[in-house]
Amino acid sequence: MKYISIKGLNKPVSALMKGTDYFYHDSYEKAAANMDAYLAIGGNSVDTAHIYCGGQSEEVIGRYMQERGNRDQIVILTKGAHHDQNGPRVSKKDIKNDITISFERLQTDFIDLYALHRDDPEVPAGEVIEALNEYIADGSVGAIGVSNWTWERIRDANAYADANGLVGFSFSSPNLSLAKPNEPFWKGCVSADAETMAWHEAEQFPLLSWSSQARGFFTGRFTPEIRDNADLVRVFYSDANWERLERAKQLAASKNVTAIQIALAYVLNQPFPTCALIGAQSTEELKSCDEGSNIRLTKEELDWLDLTIDQRS
Repeated sequence: MKYISIKGLNKPVSALMKGTDYFYHDSYEKAAANMDAYLAIGGNSVDTAHIYCGGQSEEVIGRYMQERGNRDQIVILTKGAHHDQNGPRVSKKDIKNDITISFERLQTDFIDLYALHRDDPEVPAGEVIEALNEYIADGSVGAIGVSNWTWERIRDANAYADANGLVGFSFSSPNLSLAKPNEPFWKGCVSADAETMAWHEAEQFPLLSWSSQARGFFTGRFTPEIRDNADLVRVFYSDANWERLERAKQLAASKNVTAIQIALAYVLNQPFPTCALIGAQSTEELKSCDEGSNIRLTKEELDWLDLTIDQRS
């Protein structure tokens, strides 16, 4: 297993992060078995959020860690301040509400990685930094970051932190995948475009990608004619992505692996620190992710997969 370092955290973070947005109390044994199998391959990081499964995701993780007695072995990434039916909730009050509940559900007094789930551009970045630094200062949070923030907002927030002797963001969690989205998955969500990736490379800023395998686009189950998944059609169906899929298949054949493993390797071989959030729920899926995480791709292969070479010529 490959690991990365995140500033503010004294634990390594596994390149494969376990997604938990299917962790419910009534399927606890499945979730626990999935966690056991994930830890067995060297994974150590779980991705959850205040809103996942109506709060059950965090509760299941808390129960699992208590039963296994393995809290110290696990890096928890949880998120708060997601908007609700009334709109954005990126405020000191809402952050306090969500993180307090997360501590209770997770049955811990320390969250390794805490991120804001969404952004509200109307709130000055400095205010957010001020609010989150309270948890850094009291030792209850290791490192702070964001999900679905633009790189410009992260830059502004960290400039404020530097100017005021505060701790800035040390990771970002947008979508990054070989398939490029036509539009956001959900309103307000952010995918890493070429400019974002260039900033991450220049800053060597860790990126923790959700939907890193493009929601199954590279599994072989989809073709331009199969249009029964409306969200996949809306977000990923494009001529350029079908070409990326074809190239992933060609490269996979040459390496004796699968196209979806190449898609995962694309995320994990970027020229800056990356992790991929994975939704593996079976032994077969986990094995595929584990093998895919060990594939090494050259810059030329990355550019060819992403059609960058064609764009240069």
